[in-house]
Amino acid sequence: MDEKIKAYIDKQPSPQKEIILRVRDIFTKTLGNYNEKFAWGAMVYEGGKFYIAAMKNRVHVGFAITGLDKEEIDMFEGSGKTMRHIKIHSIKDIDEERLVKMINLVNKKSTCPTDYKG
Repeated sequence: MDEKIKAYIDKQPSPQKEIILRVRDIFTKTLGNYNEKFAWGAMVYEGGKFYIAAMKNRVHVGFAITGLDKEEIDMFEGSGKTMRHIKIHSIKDIDEERLVKMINLVNKKSTCPTDYKG
Protein backbone atom coordinates (compact mmCIF):
# COMPACT_ATOMS: atom_id res chain seq x y z
CA MET A 1 0.00 0.00 0.00
CA ASP A 2 1.26 3.46 -0.94
CA GLU A 3 2.37 5.53 2.08
CA LYS A 4 0.05 8.42 1.17
CA ILE A 5 -2.91 6.03 1.00
CA LYS A 6 -1.95 4.39 4.29
CA ALA A 7 -1.68 7.81 5.97
CA TYR A 8 -5.04 8.88 4.47
CA ILE A 9 -6.78 5.76 5.79
CA ASP A 10 -5.07 5.93 9.20
CA LYS A 11 -6.22 9.51 9.85
CA GLN A 12 -9.91 8.78 9.21
CA PRO A 13 -12.36 8.58 12.12
CA SER A 14 -14.81 5.76 12.62
CA PRO A 15 -16.94 4.73 10.72
CA GLN A 16 -15.24 6.28 7.66
CA LYS A 17 -12.05 4.27 8.24
CA GLU A 18 -13.92 0.95 8.38
CA ILE A 19 -16.04 1.84 5.35
CA ILE A 20 -12.95 2.78 3.32
CA LEU A 21 -11.17 -0.45 4.25
CA ARG A 22 -14.21 -2.56 3.31
CA VAL A 23 -14.80 -0.75 0.01
CA ARG A 24 -11.09 -0.97 -0.81
CA ASP A 25 -11.27 -4.72 -0.17
CA ILE A 26 -14.22 -4.97 -2.61
CA PHE A 27 -12.22 -3.05 -5.23
CA THR A 28 -9.26 -5.40 -4.69
CA LYS A 29 -11.41 -8.52 -5.11
CA THR A 30 -13.27 -7.11 -8.11
CA LEU A 31 -10.42 -5.53 -10.07
CA GLY A 32 -7.59 -7.87 -9.12
CA ASN A 33 -4.34 -6.20 -10.18
CA TYR A 34 -5.36 -2.54 -10.19
CA ASN A 35 -3.75 0.89 -10.17
CA GLU A 36 -4.22 2.77 -6.87
CA LYS A 37 -2.92 6.30 -6.27
CA PHE A 38 -3.57 9.24 -3.99
CA ALA A 39 -4.94 12.12 -6.08
CA TRP A 40 -7.75 14.70 -5.85
CA GLY A 41 -7.40 14.38 -2.03
CA ALA A 42 -8.73 10.81 -2.26
CA MET A 43 -7.84 7.25 -3.15
CA VAL A 44 -8.06 6.92 -6.95
CA TYR A 45 -8.21 3.72 -8.98
CA GLU A 46 -7.64 2.66 -12.57
CA GLY A 47 -6.34 5.97 -13.83
CA GLY A 48 -9.25 7.99 -12.47
CA LYS A 49 -12.20 5.71 -13.20
CA PHE A 50 -12.94 5.39 -9.47
CA TYR A 51 -12.27 7.14 -6.19
CA ILE A 52 -12.93 6.57 -2.50
CA ALA A 53 -13.16 9.74 -0.41
CA ALA A 54 -13.92 10.27 3.27
CA MET A 55 -16.40 13.03 3.95
CA LYS A 56 -17.44 14.56 7.28
CA ASN A 57 -20.07 11.91 8.09
CA ARG A 58 -19.86 9.39 5.23
CA VAL A 59 -17.73 8.02 2.41
CA HIS A 60 -18.21 8.76 -1.28
CA VAL A 61 -17.33 6.13 -3.85
CA GLY A 62 -16.92 7.87 -7.20
CA PHE A 63 -17.31 6.49 -10.69
CA ALA A 64 -16.40 7.87 -14.12
CA ILE A 65 -19.56 8.10 -16.21
CA THR A 66 -18.16 9.04 -19.64
CA GLY A 67 -19.30 6.30 -22.01
CA LEU A 68 -22.31 5.18 -19.92
CA ASP A 69 -25.88 5.59 -21.14
CA LYS A 70 -28.47 7.67 -19.26
CA GLU A 71 -30.02 4.68 -17.49
CA GLU A 72 -26.59 3.58 -16.25
CA ILE A 73 -25.68 7.11 -15.14
CA ASP A 74 -28.93 7.30 -13.16
CA MET A 75 -27.61 4.54 -10.86
CA PHE A 76 -25.28 7.12 -9.30
CA GLU A 77 -25.79 10.28 -7.23
CA GLY A 78 -24.57 13.77 -7.98
CA SER A 79 -24.66 15.98 -11.03
CA GLY A 80 -21.08 15.84 -12.31
CA LYS A 81 -20.49 15.71 -16.05
CA THR A 82 -17.65 13.15 -15.88
CA MET A 83 -17.91 11.64 -12.37
CA ARG A 84 -20.80 10.62 -10.12
CA HIS A 85 -20.79 8.86 -6.75
CA ILE A 86 -22.66 6.82 -4.20
CA LYS A 87 -22.77 7.73 -0.50
CA ILE A 88 -22.07 5.20 2.24
CA HIS A 89 -22.93 6.32 5.78
CA SER A 90 -22.19 3.11 7.69
CA ILE A 91 -20.56 -0.27 7.20
CA LYS A 92 -24.02 -1.91 7.12
CA ASP A 93 -24.98 0.34 4.18
CA ILE A 94 -22.43 -1.38 1.93
CA ASP A 95 -24.25 -3.46 -0.69
CA GLU A 96 -21.35 -5.53 -2.00
CA GLU A 97 -23.31 -7.08 -4.88
CA ARG A 98 -24.47 -3.67 -6.14
CA LEU A 99 -21.00 -2.17 -5.71
CA VAL A 100 -19.37 -5.01 -7.66
CA LYS A 101 -21.87 -4.53 -10.50
CA MET A 102 -21.13 -0.79 -10.59
CA ILE A 103 -17.36 -1.35 -10.55
CA ASN A 104 -17.55 -3.90 -13.37
CA LEU A 105 -19.85 -1.69 -15.47
CA VAL A 106 -17.66 1.39 -15.16
CA ASN A 107 -14.44 -0.57 -15.62
CA LYS A 108 -15.78 -2.08 -18.85
CA LYS A 109 -17.59 0.89 -20.42
CA SER A 110 -16.31 4.17 -19.01
CA THR A 111 -13.24 6.25 -19.74
CA CYS A 112 -11.16 8.28 -17.30
CA PRO A 113 -11.90 11.95 -16.66
CA THR A 114 -9.67 14.24 -18.68
CA ASP A 115 -8.54 16.19 -15.58
CA TYR A 116 -6.87 13.16 -13.97
CA LYS A 117 -3.16 13.77 -13.55
CA GLY A 118 -2.23 10.52 -11.76
